[in-house]
Amino acid sequence: MRIWMKLGTDLAEYIAELSEASVKERGVFAIAVSGGSLIGLMGKLCETPYNKTVDWAKWYIFWADERVVGKTHADSNYKLVKDALLSKVPVVPSHVNSINDSVSAEEAADVYEFHIRQLVKTRTINVSDNSDCPKFDLILLEMGPDGHVASLFPNHPMLDEKAGWVAFITDSPKPPPERITFTLPVINSASNVAVVVTGESKAEAVHLAIDDVGPDCLSLPARLVQPTKGKLVWFLDKPAASKLDGSQFSE
Repeated sequence: MRIWMKLGTDLAEYIAELSEASVKERGVFAIAVSGGSLIGLMGKLCETPYNKTVDWAKWYIFWADERVVGKTHADSNYKLVKDALLSKVPVVPSHVNSINDSVSAEEAADVYEFHIRQLVKTRTINVSDNSDCPKFDLILLEMGPDGHVASLFPNHPMLDEKAGWVAFITDSPKPPPERITFTLPVINSASNVAVVVTGESKAEAVHLAIDDVGPDCLSLPARLVQPTKGKLVWFLDKPAASKLDGSQFSE
């Protein structure tokens, strides 16, 4: 199911509502984020009323993809989230689950997957109903102009990964080359997935990912984001939505 919404406050409201529902149902909120402009948009959560109403102590934060660089590096998604959100709201430090950036990409992926498996055992992260995959309460993604999500790029062998939860790549077409990423089975096992897209440069990719364009674009990574039992929401600004067919985008 796809729902069309505005950005900014609507994204914050969406996250806050899912957080409240998850905490009420499970006692925790397990959220995985990516990088890009969506992190800046999440900054609304630091403002009134969310900074007071969100139960930050129940949040467990993960990264759907990360660049294997130091935590203070400009390319670090951890740094992006820390600067925009974690430094401004009272998330419990031990609930912030970042990668080990002092090892190789392969080892970082293995260690991160092992860590997530331990948290699935304790049900800090739920487990999928129809596989052994983790069932995150929310995975937040951004899409690139080429249609990539997380660090899953077009025509990359990693799109076919079925067994692993966290994969590594050393040949990212965008620098830096070494990254870890959730695999498609993990993304599609989430209870909720939101894809945030801004800017006219991504309008063609939005059209190819969402509209009925035939079989040619079936391998576009963003088009492969189809939660098995969860809900999929796209947050688009007007430039990003400008090439969509018909009137699917509603304010």
